[in-house]
Amino acid sequence: MKSLKKTRRIQVIVLAFVALAISTGLIGYAMRDGINFFRAPAQVMSDPPLETETFRLGGLVEEGSLKRGQGETITFNVTDGAATVPVAFTGILPDLFSENQGMIGTGKLISGVFVANEILAKHDETYMPKEVIDALKDQGVYQAPSG
Repeated sequence: MKSLKKTRRIQVIVLAFVALAISTGLIGYAMRDGINFFRAPAQVMSDPPLETETFRLGGLVEEGSLKRGQGETITFNVTDGAATVPVAFTGILPDLFSENQGMIGTGKLISGVFVANEILAKHDETYMPKEVIDALKDQGVYQAPSG
């Protein structure tokens, strides 16, 4: 009788571990496309991601680089002081998007150009995403807003 209880207890524990492993695997599989890693321009240039990898690029829009082409395609450069990445975006930019301001874009690096499918800009005159501030501090070019 004791052997039967011990066997059942072991079977339940093994079944629980198998169920946990399967559920963890399914969650990871479901989230594989939803995870976007943030990168600064210096990281992108030193270790370019695969063309199939979606990631977030953040930095400052380089002054004088914003060019509006025919249609809705806009090109500009994003910098962190150490490196610069060219960006192409087709769509409508946020109202507060401008040169020398922080931005984060989501997209893919294709042939050396970051092709963004989403652009986020600051929401007031002092806001900058935490990831961008951290990257600029790492490069030693961050200047705290005055006021």
